Amino acid sequence: MNNQNTTTSQVEEDEIDLMDIFFRILKVWPYILLSIFSALLIAFIYLKIAIPQYEVSSKFFIKEKESPFGLFAEAGMGLGQMGDAGLNNQMIILKSRPIAAAALSRVNFEVDYFQKGILATREVYKNTPITVEVDWNHPQLCNGDIQITWENEKSFSIKYLDDEYRQVFPGEEAYRKAEKPLSPERVFSFGEEVVLPGNKFMIELTGTQKSGEIIIRVRDRRSLIDHYTGDALSVAPMDKQATIVKLTLRVINQAKGKDYLNALQTVFLENELEEKNLTASNTIDFIDKQIVVLTDSLLYIENRLQDFRSTNAIYDMSNEGSVIFNQLSELEIELSKERFKRNYYGQLQRYLETGSYNQIVVPSGMGIEDPILNSLIMNLIELQAEKSVQLSRLRENAPPVRELNLQITDLNKSIQEVLKNVDSNAALIISDLESRISRIESSFSSLPQTEQNLIRIQREFTLNEGLYTYLLQKRAEAAITRASNLPSNKIIEDAEADLNPVSPKRLLTYLIAVILGFIFPVGFVFVKDFLNTKIEDPKELETRLKVPLIGIIGRNSSDDGMPVLNNPRSTVTEAFRSLRADLSYLSDNKDKSTLLFTSSISGEGKTFISINMASVFSLMGKKTVLIGLDLRKPKIAEDFGMINDLGMSTCLSTDMPWQKIVKPSGFENLDVILSGPIPPNPAELLLKDKFAKIMDEIKEAYDVVILDCPPVGLVSETKELFKFSDVNFYVFRQEYSQKGNIQILNNLVEKGGLKKVYGILNDVHVDTGYGYGYGYGYGYGYGNNSYGYHEEVQLPWWKRALKRK
Repeated sequence: MNNQNTTTSQVEEDEIDLMDIFFRILKVWPYILLSIFSALLIAFIYLKIAIPQYEVSSKFFIKEKESPFGLFAEAGMGLGQMGDAGLNNQMIILKSRPIAAAALSRVNFEVDYFQKGILATREVYKNTPITVEVDWNHPQLCNGDIQITWENEKSFSIKYLDDEYRQVFPGEEAYRKAEKPLSPERVFSFGEEVVLPGNKFMIELTGTQKSGEIIIRVRDRRSLIDHYTGDALSVAPMDKQATIVKLTLRVINQAKGKDYLNALQTVFLENELEEKNLTASNTIDFIDKQIVVLTDSLLYIENRLQDFRSTNAIYDMSNEGSVIFNQLSELEIELSKERFKRNYYGQLQRYLETGSYNQIVVPSGMGIEDPILNSLIMNLIELQAEKSVQLSRLRENAPPVRELNLQITDLNKSIQEVLKNVDSNAALIISDLESRISRIESSFSSLPQTEQNLIRIQREFTLNEGLYTYLLQKRAEAAITRASNLPSNKIIEDAEADLNPVSPKRLLTYLIAVILGFIFPVGFVFVKDFLNTKIEDPKELETRLKVPLIGIIGRNSSDDGMPVLNNPRSTVTEAFRSLRADLSYLSDNKDKSTLLFTSSISGEGKTFISINMASVFSLMGKKTVLIGLDLRKPKIAEDFGMINDLGMSTCLSTDMPWQKIVKPSGFENLDVILSGPIPPNPAELLLKDKFAKIMDEIKEAYDVVILDCPPVGLVSETKELFKFSDVNFYVFRQEYSQKGNIQILNNLVEKGGLKKVYGILNDVHVDTGYGYGYGYGYGYGYGNNSYGYHEEVQLPWWKRALKRK
């Protein structure tokens, strides 16, 4: 049962806290509306000023790698499926600097054009009123604004706008920063070459505007490449299981972004096709060099053969000679092929030694069907391509590049070992063929001398003709392969731009503005409350106090310290009447009561409350005495217009009876005992037995005794005065008393054993939005902007509604 009650209490307390927060926010609703309106206005201006950014995207299909020498696939050199690494490499190539440089060479981005608007400057692309042709053989000031102004169709002026530029020199990769140069004072003619210390270009008027102004910005190649290979461009696969990638470029001008992406994709395809044709081109070049030499030899031998036949009138060989000729021809053709292979091996060895991997001819292209050698050469070409990809974004000494160099070096050594073996085998075959040819040549010595000479010339002609035909066949195969090559990759979608900007987003900007407009005033209220060390909220005081908060007294705006006597219909007077009514439940003695009023520090209003509580009892017909016990800082005399010549200090320090120091207040049933002249030892006076005796006599003589005591937080004697009272009141003042003062009272109750003590909040004038209907006289002390003045307070409609609930 107890647990259930505790849970219910906690729920109610949580609900009250939520209501407190709601009312705390509701109280500042005009400021919230003003803040939201201001934030929306700022957002509107920002959206007008901010330069929108758009996304331009395209889709690109990356196919698995194929052998670059398709017609020689019988060698088994296919690279198979392209894994994740292959796809990643292709995406890296798409963002590489060489590809970006090639794409930028297709578009004219070296000069940006901007036109000033009412609130912002906008970029203009293609449809520009002027065109600028930059001479890159001259130093150029780049990446800074230059204003071009013309008043007619013939001349224009130049003005440098930025404080800092990038100085670019022809033929140099590095650049340096340059300060703002002096703008030329002279005017220039359209079509005239403008030569300045920092720039050299020519400007043509291409539009129809007879006068105008435009801002140009010269862009050097390095900064352009940095931009288009940086965060502006993203390349990502559209699906984990697919090799289709999406290229997304964030730009200010949509048409400019579309042109770049389309150029980038085209350059990538051309680069891929060029790489695929490289092997075939190397093969054709190698064969062409062999054919040039062979053609001269074949022509020479052909002429010799014709001359020999004409001179000797012999055209056909005998049957025996034909058999010998055919045998020798077959062996010599085979011998020539083996010598051709050795020639290729030698040239390949030189390429490996010099590192000229781009000039290597694939063995299968030369008719060499050695699977090990072909496989090693293909692997070498693939590693070299991988190294080119890595070098497009890394330095030579980067770990991935160093690893590839080690692999290439190891593969180079392996290929050279294989070359030694195949070259040795070819040498053995050549030796064997030469010995067989020698044996056959010895067998036709019995033939006539003329026929022998004819056979020798015919053999040489047939050998060169066969080799020539073989080379022509291989060259034709390589040429067909190069001509039939197509890019493996494919453009799926050309670049398209989103119609809505990605930055700034209008809806999101306005939403953020509304949120911030709400948060700032609300946050200010809560931060202000958090940093506020003064007591302001009655509910907070009630929650933190270990004793009941019995009364709340509104602000007394007049100079009159006795509103109960002088303004009996005021709301402050009504608050004291309410407090007097509550005392009937707090005091055990219904006929006589002694009430003590104190506070933590001076200025919290305990004297004001003491005077008016005494007054409210006197109006009730109770014989009341107000005793000023604050011997250090007396104030009662001033409020009653009395002279503080005699008082409690006089009585305690002399033999004067207390009856002599009682002064009439001028009001019925109300007497006053002042504190008297300030003594040197106030604490010792109040601790005398005489004071206790006097208090007993006063209690007998009066119905209500009001003790106005010194602040308990400043002096020690007040703690000794609690024993003379029936009910004790601890006064706090709104926006004056420190929150730490609450703990002083709590310590008196918990550690000092103080009984019958209650809290009073004085000078309530700040409407915190809380407390209506909680039963502490809140309605009496509260009003709109002037607490304690009006005889009747009209609450706002929403507060009246909540109070009825």
